Amino acid sequence: MSKDFALTEQQLIDFRKNGYAGPFDLYEKDAIIAKYKRIRADLFDRSHAAYELDNKSVIAGYDRHLDVNDLTDHVMKRQIVDKIESILGPDLIMWRSELFPKYPGDEGTDWHQADTFAHASGAPQVIWPDSDFGGAVTVWTALTDVTEENGCLRFIPGTHEEMVYDETKEMKYDPDAVNTQEKDGVKRGFFGYDYRNLQKDPNFKADESKAVSLTMKAGQFVIFWSTLMHSSLPNITENITRMAITARYVPSPVQIYPGVDTVEEYGSIMTLCNYGVVVVNGDNSYDHNRVVTENRRGKKFEASS
Repeated sequence: MSKDFALTEQQLIDFRKNGYAGPFDLYEKDAIIAKYKRIRADLFDRSHAAYELDNKSVIAGYDRHLDVNDLTDHVMKRQIVDKIESILGPDLIMWRSELFPKYPGDEGTDWHQADTFAHASGAPQVIWPDSDFGGAVTVWTALTDVTEENGCLRFIPGTHEEMVYDETKEMKYDPDAVNTQEKDGVKRGFFGYDYRNLQKDPNFKADESKAVSLTMKAGQFVIFWSTLMHSSLPNITENITRMAITARYVPSPVQIYPGVDTVEEYGSIMTLCNYGVVVVNGDNSYDHNRVVTENRRGKKFEASS
């Protein structure tokens, strides 16, 4: 299979050093505008969605690749998967996608890292074999132009190899905390949680003097370790919505949602009976994860460019 879109040797060196790579071009301007229009229309229809959630739920945007055809195609793009293979090797699964809208007036997202992704649910969602440290490689794709004014991502390069947060600690969800917090003069929170509760050192503060802002054009994507210290700025515009889709990739030996049938976080409950990981590259010789080969509308997960 062609590896025309693999990371170059220098890009891989930089990724290992900094914890991220990109942005990279994926969709032409006209193509992403048309794609976003279709996605936006399809998101309102939850008749085939994997989870019975209200569209107002914070996690209503989870795993829509399982029913929205354009997102089914997106997570299988060779321009993405070849680059992930450069990092993680040939046998790959995609375990979660998430839509990240940031509407005018929305707060920024506080600094955070994700290793087991237990930070909100309280139970590990990702477990690497024979390792106390894992995470996932996240692909964050801009469906609209992303600027500092409408809430771009921020990274602190090189912070991906040590967790500052303990995901076994407890955070309590408070819907009244959404869009109401200000930290260090910036309007930011964590979707109804206070991520600072997970700090190993309660006095820790991210060194924002080293932070990099990732402005992107619609149709571009960036790749980063979920363990990289990252955040986003608030959307201070009056009428510009920022929209992005993430897809999270791990090697096939990694266990996803081990020992649980439901996930409770952000004030909602997901029942996993319709959930499955997607094999995006290579082989999957393990039986610890349920695998789906087509979305809930019957569209197959197939590699595309």
